[in-house]
Amino acid sequence: MISDRRVTLGDLSTAARFVGALPGFLRSPLDPATARRTVAGRLEWRESDFIDHLKLAVYEAPANPYRELLRWAGCEHGDLARLARADGVESTLRTLCRAGVYLTVGEFKGRQPVVRGGSTLHVDPVRLRNPRARPQIQARSGGSRSAGTPVVFDLDFVRGCAADTLLFLEARGAGPRWRHGDWEVPGGASIFRLLKFAAFGRVARWFTQVDAADPGLHPRYRWSGRLLRATGALCGAPFPPPEHVPVEDPRPIARWMREVLDGGEIPHIYTFASSAVRLCQGALADGIDLAGAQITLIGEPVTSPRLQIVRRAGAIGVTRYATTETGPIAYGCLAPAAPDDVHVVRDLQAVIQPGANDLGLDERSLLITSLHPAAPFVLVNVAMGDVATLAERACGCPLARLGWATHLEGIRSYEKLTAGGMNFLDVDVVRILEEVLPTRFGGAPTDYQLVETADADGRPRLGLVVHPRLGPLDADEIARTFLAAIGAGTSAERVGGLVWQAGRLVRVERRVPLTTQAGKILHLHAQAGPA
Repeated sequence: MISDRRVTLGDLSTAARFVGALPGFLRSPLDPATARRTVAGRLEWRESDFIDHLKLAVYEAPANPYRELLRWAGCEHGDLARLARADGVESTLRTLCRAGVYLTVGEFKGRQPVVRGGSTLHVDPVRLRNPRARPQIQARSGGSRSAGTPVVFDLDFVRGCAADTLLFLEARGAGPRWRHGDWEVPGGASIFRLLKFAAFGRVARWFTQVDAADPGLHPRYRWSGRLLRATGALCGAPFPPPEHVPVEDPRPIARWMREVLDGGEIPHIYTFASSAVRLCQGALADGIDLAGAQITLIGEPVTSPRLQIVRRAGAIGVTRYATTETGPIAYGCLAPAAPDDVHVVRDLQAVIQPGANDLGLDERSLLITSLHPAAPFVLVNVAMGDVATLAERACGCPLARLGWATHLEGIRSYEKLTAGGMNFLDVDVVRILEEVLPTRFGGAPTDYQLVETADADGRPRLGLVVHPRLGPLDADEIARTFLAAIGAGTSAERVGGLVWQAGRLVRVERRVPLTTQAGKILHLHAQAGPA
């Protein structure tokens, strides 16, 4: 779409604020002692900061939808303050949830109205932006067939997150000998990551899975990186140039990691869980020993098969759980009880579950509340589409000693299709399976289905199941039509489509769609184990 590629006045204003604030950010590096004091202070003043934040960002912000939800619940600011001081943040949030102060992912995204009793409210994510945060970095969450969720970050929030990241990496043994790299897709999320590294050190390499010069992407994917590098160079904190390394050929990254190891240093790379599998498979195929290399696994479920591939290559993989809208939610336990066992960063987020309820929420749904004063959104009990097991556990690892005692494991999405690090809400997939493909190739909506599986080595696969009764069809054309439809919307979706296409994740299968025990043919069927 032409409008999607147009550079707006808002884009230019955000860029100007970014360039103006970046020198101060880069010239004030964090050290571990400062990071520990920062996290300890946020935990010490957690309740009072929560009370003050909602006062300024909700009760004194007439346009914020939470003001109306709290009014419906009969909760004035004084009531909230008394609850938080007496019972703590999480107990207060559970009380608010039972009173109707929460948002499902559909309500948060504006896809469905908020209905509580006889009252109705329509939420636009823009109305939930934090009035205390300055828009200095522009990003967009992947997934929606609408305009998506534009997310703008304040550099103060980046620094706040960097304190937690530094302590997470320090607990893993990070120090001056570590060389950090990033391998994602271009855009605001990768800029966010590079800046977090720059807050306490230097970025060694910047790898991108999609070429930022691709003409199908918004121009901001090109100029955001150029602005970052130009400003960094002027401040004496240079950033490396982006290097296009496609998912299907990660060997340049494996060779770089080996070179770092040979030099007596430790390579560390942030990348999607499935991309890490590809990277380690490539290293194994080429005989590249990655013993001692560090990988932070992001964006997708971390399972035993995926970890086994990483470990077979000699690398150490640790998970991290986050969303674009919230920033970091949890970092991987170093004495894990499960492959994706993570510690909630309680200084940045509060996480509760509704438990048994009549609110229409899954009892294991994760409800997120943002606590940092410069977080991009004001979130109070927002379901981002994930379920998990939540527990307090004394694991004895260094992260617990920071005050992060809450664990999550078994994190899975109930509304998003996640593969290759890209998220698409299942409502988007439904439109393609029920409208686009039947219109193009015939048949009914129940003749098409996506089956999400993993190969024996842990690599994600999407089986695009097409009923045999439709007769002879060109499988390659079906796959191309699906990928074109899934990537036809916003710039973030286009990135996702390119990643899926490059990784050849979609495979057409001519068979009868799977049926659940209840007799349902689901649009997206998650199948355990290899296909």
